[in-house]
Amino acid sequence: MYTVQDAAQLTGLTEHAVRFYTDKGLVPSIQRNKNNIRVFDEESINWLHGVKCLKQTGLPIENIKTYVDLCLEGDSTVSQRFALMMEYKEAALIQLEEAKSRVAHLEEKARQYQAILEQRIPDMTNPVNWETKRDEEGSCPASRLKSRSLPEAEVSAQCPAAAMKQQTSIVS
Repeated sequence: MYTVQDAAQLTGLTEHAVRFYTDKGLVPSIQRNKNNIRVFDEESINWLHGVKCLKQTGLPIENIKTYVDLCLEGDSTVSQRFALMMEYKEAALIQLEEAKSRVAHLEEKARQYQAILEQRIPDMTNPVNWETKRDEEGSCPASRLKSRSLPEAEVSAQCPAAAMKQQTSIVS
């Protein structure tokens, strides 16, 4: 039998996480000794490893609890567990695409700042440098750089709205 500290060391979780997961009912095989202290056997350690793995995928605690409950019901719930994983996989794929978009934006900003550092374009990322008059409602101040004969990519990089508009037109 293992203590909370042992379970934490074996799983790579913190002691706090071990207690939290057991309190949430994510380790159904948890036992308590005569002093009401949590003790873990090999099965409990396996549950903790499984919970850690699911948590690392970003699966919310509530969904992990649903998964644990379905596991306890047995083989008749395999299709439900599969559906839960596939549902979360779809959500994770959407998050991945959003993360790729954020990385692309950051890469574009890095190119923009490199161009500013090399003095190829003016710094229009700083609102101090923005003109206060708006040519049209909702326009991005940096979009007025077009009049300064900058390459389109460098102009759109300075304005997130313009960059998104340009990206949308490329995709469409």
